[in-house]
This record gives sequence, C-alpha cells and structure tokens, in this order.
Amino acid sequence: MPRLFTALAIPDGIGAALSRYRGGLPGARWIEPPDYHVTLRFLGDVPGDRAEDFLEALAEARPRPPLEILLEGLSVFGGDKPRAILASVAGSAELDDLHAEQERIARRVGAEPERRRFTPHVTLARLNRSASPEAVAMYLSQAGLFEPLRFTADAVTVFSARESTGGGPYVAEAVFPFG
Repeated sequence: MPRLFTALAIPDGIGAALSRYRGGLPGARWIEPPDYHVTLRFLGDVPGDRAEDFLEALAEARPRPPLEILLEGLSVFGGDKPRAILASVAGSAELDDLHAEQERIARRVGAEPERRRFTPHVTLARLNRSASPEAVAMYLSQAGLFEPLRFTADAVTVFSARESTGGGPYVAEAVFPFG
C-alpha cells in the first residue's frame, strides 16, 4: 500500500533559500530541501485500487490558474511540546479553494474526512523530545530576519512517502498541472 499525499512542490531556488535556516537546534531532524512541499491533503496508506481511483479523479480536476504562494516567516508546531519548525504560508482564497477541492476528491474515492484544520506550511525540521520549548524559542530568535519568499504554483504533485519516519525522501508519483 502506498502512503500518499498531495502537495505543492517547492521550486529549487526557494528550497535553497529555506535551507539556510537548517542547523543550530539540538533535537531537530532537518528535512532535505528537495523534499520541501506544501501539503494539501494527506491520504496515508492507500490500497492500490483506491490510489488509482484517486489519481484518475485528480486528472479530472477543474482547470485553474497558477497561484501565488507567499512564505511569510518561521514558526513552530506544538507550542509547549514543539514538534516541527516550519515556514508559514500566507493564506489565500485560491489556496483554500485548492485544498477544499483536494478534500472533496479524497472523500469521493473513500478517504476519511480530514479532522485537522488546514494550516499551509513547509516543514523544515521535525523535532524530538530533546528540543525544548526554550531551545526552539532561542533558535527562532537567532534565525535572523526571514525575508518573505514568493513562488508560483502551477501543479499539484502526488507524493509517496516511506512508512516509518516521515520527512522524506519523497517520490513524486504524478503531477497534475493546473491549466
């Protein structure tokens, strides 16, 4: 069973700019820049026939124009129990619409509804228990000024992931251009 998710791939230049924030935080497992992405819909472990149905449904998604993505700053998931360092993505009606479409397609092929609120981001590092809230706060305060980064997304990519660790390496299984 493949472990699948849909995402917006990050262009190489944006990945290189994000990679300058790597390092300097004990307990962080840094994601490799080629694996940076903005997750739209995580499906998890999907039986082969459902994966095929999902890919067919994505191929029939309505055409849409490319959308502008703005990475606006560094942040953390987890609060008092930090679990990830991320670059936050500015919300937009177009991005919300794309996410909603991905959710509808996933549910149409039998996926359970997503329970978590959509918070667009690019995960830069996964944190283990040794990354204390104080260390994370220090890292964020010393990371330097985050210059906003912009790119144009013009396709949805279906990625597969290894089952055990998360954080890549990911394999692009299919790409669905917007036009």
